[in-house]
Amino acid sequence: MGFHDFYRMSSHAVISNDQGQILLLKATYADCAWGLPGGGLDMGETIHQALQRECREELGCDVQIDYLSGVYFHSAVTSHAFIFKCHLAMDAQITLSDEHSEYRWFNMNELSHVQKIRVQDCLSFEGQVHSRAF
Repeated sequence: MGFHDFYRMSSHAVISNDQGQILLLKATYADCAWGLPGGGLDMGETIHQALQRECREELGCDVQIDYLSGVYFHSAVTSHAFIFKCHLAMDAQITLSDEHSEYRWFNMNELSHVQKIRVQDCLSFEGQVHSRAF
């Protein structure tokens, strides 16, 4: 990779509820898509620090990181996404930032093709971090 090449990294949380549904947030920017909580790393941050910061900003509460389940290269945006299994405290109250208009718990069959793969990899994690390219 050249010195002036542009390259991105992001960290995202897979958070499920007691019904096995997955928490997604609806963005207020770009294509207003639904996505996992999380976002891009700032200079000097670790993937764990970025995940904690992004979730605190987006959800208004802390997440507990359980494990890193996968690293996914997305060629459309020249980015690697680090996917973590996380959970919220029992008394957590979600308060969205202005980056998102709503949140919702989705059933697995409602997820996009790529989201479904990343979430299934996360939920079926058996100790070996997945690596895929899209």
